[in-house]
Amino acid sequence: MQRPAAISYAVFAAVLILAAVLQLATPFVAALFCYFALTKLAIGGRKWIAVALFLILIAAAFSGFVFFLKRALVVLPEIVETAIPVVVRYAQVHGVELPFTDMESLRTVALDSVRDALGNLGLYVKVATKEFLFLVIGVVVAVGVFLNPDFEPEREKGRARLNLYSFYTARIKERFSSFYRSFETVIGAQLIISAINTTLTAIFVFACGLRYATVVIILTFVCGLLPIVGNIISNSVIIGIAFTISPKLAGWALVFLIVVHKLEYFLNSRIIGGRIHHPMWLTLLALLIGDRLMGISGIILAPVILSFVKIEMKKIELTDGGTTIPRRTLQPRREVAEV
Repeated sequence: MQRPAAISYAVFAAVLILAAVLQLATPFVAALFCYFALTKLAIGGRKWIAVALFLILIAAAFSGFVFFLKRALVVLPEIVETAIPVVVRYAQVHGVELPFTDMESLRTVALDSVRDALGNLGLYVKVATKEFLFLVIGVVVAVGVFLNPDFEPEREKGRARLNLYSFYTARIKERFSSFYRSFETVIGAQLIISAINTTLTAIFVFACGLRYATVVIILTFVCGLLPIVGNIISNSVIIGIAFTISPKLAGWALVFLIVVHKLEYFLNSRIIGGRIHHPMWLTLLALLIGDRLMGISGIILAPVILSFVKIEMKKIELTDGGTTIPRRTLQPRREVAEV
């Protein structure tokens, strides 16, 4: 491997490591998603039109989220008030002790929990503010790269000669471009998976005749963006609504949600693995590691990194002695056997 290529790989690896260590995976993924959206919105190659449409979509999404939040603040208390008596009766029949017996006692328990959490309120606000700012920075970076992706804009105007900076930044740009192409390949499969999960949840909700079906489906999608906590919130709401119909239905809802959650891993490994031509077990292993390291962002990035590593490594061909050779002289079967 030539030295410029090695340095470009080292720089890119350092970016990924820093994103994981400094917990910057969310803005990194946000920048990738935003850039992906901008490229799809570029009608006739007109970038400013794409940026304008992108900002309109962001404003519309934010307005929709605010509307949903207001609606949820009205609906969720109704769901809790309806579900609590059913849960209490079921617990009494089966001899299960609960920390509450009615709506008032539940409110007392909730207030006690809130008081305990108030000590960490400042920390929560600080973390939320930091994440929001990082998210905004990710969007700004995506727009900036979309409008001008060059490290050295003056070279296009012929005012700069070839130099060390230009030489190395060109190689680094190649690495990031290759990574984005892997992301673009994988994101199509992930959109399919998201649609499947949403469809399965919608079918279950409507088939069981659960109340507030639209709110529940939107809540499931929004909460799905939050690692762990989001799943707990959405699953609790669905099970609580199912409890208002019957405890048996709540049990089936719990089983269904567990199956769907586990199915997501296998859908990822099957569909995405097929697109990047990796075995299912390898993609699944990457998803598990990504989930542990970066949460939801890690699940998104894991197959992308896997695809990127495979593509880049296949560009480098080795002899038995470890030196690079042209592709046409390589003997694939022999090397596979030796590995």
